Amino acid sequence: MTRCARPTRDLSRRRLLQSGSLVLLLGTAQIARGATIMAVRVWPAADYTRVTIESDAALVAQQFFVSSPPRLAVDIVGIELNPALRELVAKVKSDDPYIAGVRVGQNAPNVVRLVLDLKQPAQPQVFSLPPVAAYQHRLVFDLHPAQEVDPLEDLIAGRLQDTQRSAAAPPAPTVASGPGARTALPQPDPLGELMARQAERPATANTAPGQRPVSPLPALPPAVAAAPPPAPVAPTGPAPSATRTDRIIIVALDPGHGGEDPGAIGAAGTREKDVVLRVAHLLRDRINGTTLNGNPMRAFLTRDADFFVPLNVRVDKARRVQADLFMSIHADAFTTPAARGASVFALSQSGASSSAARWLANKENNADLIGGLNMGVKDAHVQRALLDMSTTAQINDSLKLGTALLTQIGGMARLHKPRVEQAGFAVLKAPDIPSVLVETAFISNPEEEARLRSPEYQVQLADALMRGILGYFSKNPPMARSRTL
Repeated sequence: MTRCARPTRDLSRRRLLQSGSLVLLLGTAQIARGATIMAVRVWPAADYTRVTIESDAALVAQQFFVSSPPRLAVDIVGIELNPALRELVAKVKSDDPYIAGVRVGQNAPNVVRLVLDLKQPAQPQVFSLPPVAAYQHRLVFDLHPAQEVDPLEDLIAGRLQDTQRSAAAPPAPTVASGPGARTALPQPDPLGELMARQAERPATANTAPGQRPVSPLPALPPAVAAAPPPAPVAPTGPAPSATRTDRIIIVALDPGHGGEDPGAIGAAGTREKDVVLRVAHLLRDRINGTTLNGNPMRAFLTRDADFFVPLNVRVDKARRVQADLFMSIHADAFTTPAARGASVFALSQSGASSSAARWLANKENNADLIGGLNMGVKDAHVQRALLDMSTTAQINDSLKLGTALLTQIGGMARLHKPRVEQAGFAVLKAPDIPSVLVETAFISNPEEEARLRSPEYQVQLADALMRGILGYFSKNPPMARSRTL
């Protein structure tokens, strides 16, 4: 019996050694029972900072927030501390508006604790996202300011800075309407009264809690260089005052995508979110340097850096600043590289004007899934209500705006369609603001991708969009309004 048992024992030992060798060959990532961390990303912005942990399986997390000093602690269950999580510490930059630093450690067996030390009080949101597009499972930490920033006050603060800087400088150029066009007389605006009150307040050295921190202009990919500033225009109107203003014409610019959502990506690696943000910055500079019939113009950007903004929030921001028009800027993509040309779209309540318009609207409306919308927030379900509120008058005005833009774009670039198309774009559903979506070119077309990367083309495009805006307002002057402050 003893002789028979020994070979069995040797066989068992041999199998155990083979199994151990298999463990060494496969490595811990392949045999671990918990999730494997694929990547960690940080998206700092003045609006909010987002931290994303991507894994090959859903993560279970428990979080608690400590207000003094402010910090967010998150326990992630079922994983061990690995180099990918340690990288999060180095990915937080010193200029992050919200995060002062990150601590990470093995809090207990199979439990990793992350502690985000904050620079200011915050409203944290922790939620999970299922796999979509190129992403696997994502655990997301959003750090919003404890006191929500009012976009209208933010716009006023920017306007005040400009007027104070230009007090001793030449006045801004004035653009008059064309012959026979309706003339909009300067209208008193309560916005000016609020600006005057704010200008009289003593300046403080530190940023008050909840006030939007100043964020620098985001760097673009190396191939997208800085474009030259717009050519100066001879001034003809009175300089604005820091304590008085006429009716301000507000143009809401919406650079598409951002943050986790890169938008379309060209064959050369050009990301839609980078190109459209640069064009929006160029157009913003032109708008802010222009007056129309004596009324100063002001651009408001729904995002001014590389971060994700839900579609309904883009619309809400434009409505809160009581914009006179809304322009969402994109760079199209299609399944084949042959498609080319710029397009302009308006909202439709009765179906898309073409199958291509319907396809594009469906694709753009899915941006929230890729960017990472927190469906636990109550305001995430208002898009359908906004569509129901949209009026025929708003759509008609949007078509006029789109036609004016197409006319100017067609003078410097090829058009995909010679008319304004319509579809159910979620981002165009502001019921009281003329709204269009501009597809500047097909980034999936190699030639047009190269042009989109060109600073010269970006300048030409911004100039054409500016001419289109002025052409629209020359025939459809902004109505006098008493803004609610």
